[in-house]
Amino acid sequence: MRGVGSASSNRHPELLEGLDPEQRAAACAPRGPVCVLAGAGTGKTRTITHRIAYLVRSGHVSAGQVLAVTFTSRAAGELRTRLRGLGVEAAQARTFHAAALRQLRYFWPRVVGERQWDLIDGNKLRLVGQAANRLGLSTEVEVLRDLTSEIEWAKASLVGPDDYPAVVARLKRDTPEPAERIAELYRGYEQTKNEAQLLDFDDLLLHTTAALEEHRAVADEFRERYRCFVVDEYQDVTPAQQRLLDAWLGGRDDLTVVGDANQTIYSFGGASPRPLLEFTRRFPEATVVRLERDYRSTPQVVSLANRVIGAARGRPAGSRLELVGQRSEGPEPRFAEYDDEPAEASAVAARIRGLLDDGIAASEVAVLYRVNAQSEAYEQALSEAGVPYLVRGGERFFQRQEIRQAIAALRTAAADEPRGELVALCRRVLARVGLTEQPPAGGAARERWDALLALVEVAEELASTVEGASLGRLVTELEQRAAAQHPPTVEGVTLASLHAAKGLEWDAVFLVGLADGTVPIQRADGDDEAVEEERRLFYVGVTRAREHLSLSWALSRHPDGRRNRRRSRFLYGLVPEDHPAARVAKSGQQTKFANSCRICARPLISTMEVKLGRCTKCPADVDEHLLGRLKEWRTERARELNVPAFVVFTDSTLVAIAEQRPTDSKALVGISGIGASKLQQFGDDVLAVVRDEASG
Repeated sequence: MRGVGSASSNRHPELLEGLDPEQRAAACAPRGPVCVLAGAGTGKTRTITHRIAYLVRSGHVSAGQVLAVTFTSRAAGELRTRLRGLGVEAAQARTFHAAALRQLRYFWPRVVGERQWDLIDGNKLRLVGQAANRLGLSTEVEVLRDLTSEIEWAKASLVGPDDYPAVVARLKRDTPEPAERIAELYRGYEQTKNEAQLLDFDDLLLHTTAALEEHRAVADEFRERYRCFVVDEYQDVTPAQQRLLDAWLGGRDDLTVVGDANQTIYSFGGASPRPLLEFTRRFPEATVVRLERDYRSTPQVVSLANRVIGAARGRPAGSRLELVGQRSEGPEPRFAEYDDEPAEASAVAARIRGLLDDGIAASEVAVLYRVNAQSEAYEQALSEAGVPYLVRGGERFFQRQEIRQAIAALRTAAADEPRGELVALCRRVLARVGLTEQPPAGGAARERWDALLALVEVAEELASTVEGASLGRLVTELEQRAAAQHPPTVEGVTLASLHAAKGLEWDAVFLVGLADGTVPIQRADGDDEAVEEERRLFYVGVTRAREHLSLSWALSRHPDGRRNRRRSRFLYGLVPEDHPAARVAKSGQQTKFANSCRICARPLISTMEVKLGRCTKCPADVDEHLLGRLKEWRTERARELNVPAFVVFTDSTLVAIAEQRPTDSKALVGISGIGASKLQQFGDDVLAVVRDEASG
């Protein structure tokens, strides 16, 4: 192994200005194998772009002979932009798949000699569905997604249909169908795809590799063209990507890899940190540089991140990076426990509203969760708080196919005006589209189930606030909520899964839903490696925050449900001992709130009680006439603003106003759901209605 200081840094000193000693050592390391172990926020992109520029300026390689590959188009675009800023215009920076597609199109006439096959464009599920139908397998969308993911894993892992059952048995891999059946499906899908002369994204890697391995003239031409390779996020390389990289290299060693084994979170897709961790075994003379100075996060966030990953089990030597915060001091991370998910979402929305009022841009705030189905509660809470948002890395809640199907089924059922209790009616209808009593196994199937259950929770909320609520009223509520969502292009708070947040960063990050069974995900239980990957995923979430970090969880899924959840096991040892949330909640144990009933002074437990300012056992003293006046005012304001009525104020908020009859701004904001934004926009009008009714 070569030392990090073996290259002279006297040439082109302007390229090394602003780099710390470790970054400089990586940038001007000798040509040849270089491994940069780069922790989160340590400036890896800056380092590798300066390395490329240094190699070009020093004459080791021409810019056109450099190929840098990464895993997302966004990251590739950032590399190109930074390289242009350093005067390196001709270097190529692409994703693995984009680079392979470009090469395959160029070499196709020589390798195949006929019309180039088209790339599958959005109809992959249809092809898998055709193969599944022939075998009598389910063609439900969520089942097809799981089956497609399994085929993609196999191809990324270089496992063909014939070998698939044996490999699955050896790895004890959990599969959505028996391995032999998936092998048949895999074989049928490949046959259907090839007969249609189509390529999927995995084929781009496999066919390009084959062209280089099997056609000497093609390999010679490519290797004459590209002589220097840089691979970003090397901890996420799959066997198929590694084989393509080997074909590119052709036995050469002018390779720089950058990665962090602590951020390996895509093993479900075939990724493995093994090539990164075994790099020096393959290249004994490699230069190894460790980047541990964290320029992204405050020391408080860095300290928490180190404790999160420090608790990991079986960490190999190459992953033991200890981040050192370089920024000035910031606020301590916040921890919070809530009775239920709606209460958690409302509190997060209120906190975000406060940050925005303090001058933080909405685009610098993110809410991160484990599964996409968790987004609905935050979409609703942010809408009610008047906070714009966008959903990243997943379909918007009301655009998901299962939600559209469910609302269509509810609309059809409502036309018959069935009688009965709303929640029971809702469950009965949703059972027809896949809502079972117990959650199913499997990633996509579980996400669909969670999304359908979220509709039941809307029904529960509606039944608790609107007397005699019907299925028709529920459908209207759902349609209004769908219409009120901000378009994805709006500049707003980011809602994203932890996986979708990889590679991004924000000033303020809210890690939500941190309950055992969600983080780590329930299906990881019993599999130590899977649990450790969940820990790394949690670590990735923590390291997305620059300054403000909030971590929260709920003891129940919905109001008045059993509070029998536990905070994530990953939080043990992180929550300060004197913090109210440091205890582990026990089944049936209720969280104590500072809020008390304004009538009997008992603690308020549920979200609705907090909003109304009284416990549900105490008699309501709502002013029905005032409530009617408030609803009339809300209708007029909603029409003026061209938004659904609930965006102005929800029914439950109006009920709370009609009960408590606030006479000044302080009393008005004391009602849950009315923050600074609502007060500024509607406060004077509401108080005028209340005063007018009192004087009349």
